[in-house]
Amino acid sequence: MVALSDEPMTWVMAGDSITQAVHHTHGARGWVEHVQERLCWQLGRLTDIVVNSGVSGWTATDMLGAYEFRIGRFTPDVLSLSLGTNDALAGSDGLERFRGAMREIIARSAGAQIVLHTPLVVSHGERATRAGLPAYCQAVRDLAEETGALLVDHEADWLAHFPDREALAWLDDPAHPNAAGHLHLANHTLRTLGLGELTEL
Repeated sequence: MVALSDEPMTWVMAGDSITQAVHHTHGARGWVEHVQERLCWQLGRLTDIVVNSGVSGWTATDMLGAYEFRIGRFTPDVLSLSLGTNDALAGSDGLERFRGAMREIIARSAGAQIVLHTPLVVSHGERATRAGLPAYCQAVRDLAEETGALLVDHEADWLAHFPDREALAWLDDPAHPNAAGHLHLANHTLRTLGLGELTEL
């Protein structure tokens, strides 16, 4: 559960295209915007600032390389890291690089509450390209346990909802959620952080 302050808080959501929410929502809100709606309006935290620092196509190494611009200058109270989908394209060869970059981002963000997200489940059409994705999800779980970060396990959640079929209702293409998928990502994140879920929109 994330600890809320009586003072205004800065939330930085760093990630890839799924965080940035470009194109695949077709004009609907992405999951970060839904989280902002819950925080700033439904929970009455009107002076909190939510920064979307996602960049399409980025890996953990990319985020580390741009750390100061994408994360550090905002001095976040809460730092959300949702990476791994693009890192997984490197397969097992990139796994240690992913772990190292994530550890360094977390270390540089001392003082922030860290939230780590596992990548979500891609469709069968993308699984050959990202065959290593389950190992990256496990790496995120291990990092959360190692660092004490809060864990939002999207992979486990999506597999629980679609145990024997593809999550086509929540996907716009094999690797990107659609508007319904983004809403589910937001509500799963909110529940995991102890912030309830979005009421009627």
